[in-house]
Amino acid sequence: MKKCLKQLNFTNVLAGFAVFSVMVFVSCSKNESSVEEDLNSEEVITSTELNYSDEAELISEEVVAVAEDVYATDEISETSKFGYASDFLPDCVTITTVVTSTTKEKTIDFGEGCELPNGNVLGGIIHLSYEKDMEAVTKTLALSLENFTFNGVSVEGGADILRQRANENGNPQGTANADFSATWPDGTNASFAGTRTREWIEGYGSGFWGDNVFLITGNATFTGKQGNVFSKEIIVPLRREMACRFLVSGVLEISRNDATASLDFGDGSCDAKGLLTYPDGTSKEVFLRRFWK
Repeated sequence: MKKCLKQLNFTNVLAGFAVFSVMVFVSCSKNESSVEEDLNSEEVITSTELNYSDEAELISEEVVAVAEDVYATDEISETSKFGYASDFLPDCVTITTVVTSTTKEKTIDFGEGCELPNGNVLGGIIHLSYEKDMEAVTKTLALSLENFTFNGVSVEGGADILRQRANENGNPQGTANADFSATWPDGTNASFAGTRTREWIEGYGSGFWGDNVFLITGNATFTGKQGNVFSKEIIVPLRREMACRFLVSGVLEISRNDATASLDFGDGSCDAKGLLTYPDGTSKEVFLRRFWK
């Protein structure tokens, strides 16, 4: 069953008088100039780069979260004695399953645009494949994208996810080796590749997306607009509460050219703020967009 498509406008349609068009052109030119200056800075990572990096991480994180939610729904339904359904994916998502002798192939179709409960709008298709033996203690999920967009950003790539039914803490866990590239509406390109482990510490099996909580560990690289490559390592597990659009706590180290800065996501509050600390010990509060409007 599908809902009527709910579309969100991320950019205003420019129309009107010629003088207004000139003003917009001048304004955009100034913004592009400031972005270029920011990207050419000698800082470990600039505010502009940090924003794109943060958004790239969210894309990777959310795509993997969708795949794991679909898999978990299948796993719980097959292995429990009661009916189970997750409410994370809305009715505008169409899931098609093809079962072979050894695998399940799922097509998760978001159409031209489908809004998730957390406000992110996804379009296109996620392909997901895994062994059909749902009793297996571990298994690998293969994920790929087709004509995929995330809040207007075009995304290509895929991931292999090693899924554990229970880790040493007794919690479900997925370790994703992901490699994604993204193109923003303004033509900006970036890529994100790395290994992330997501431990599902709260909400598993409840069927309500809003009580799901994950702890994330791992490392990755981010390649920005200018080709700058940043190494990123989580030194304090990042806490993701699905009811919040943002990471609420944890510390991420970001390195470039033998210099390292740290980004602290806070004390658990649901906000877009972080504290960026530079190698010389100075700190500043930064606003992590994460597509926040």
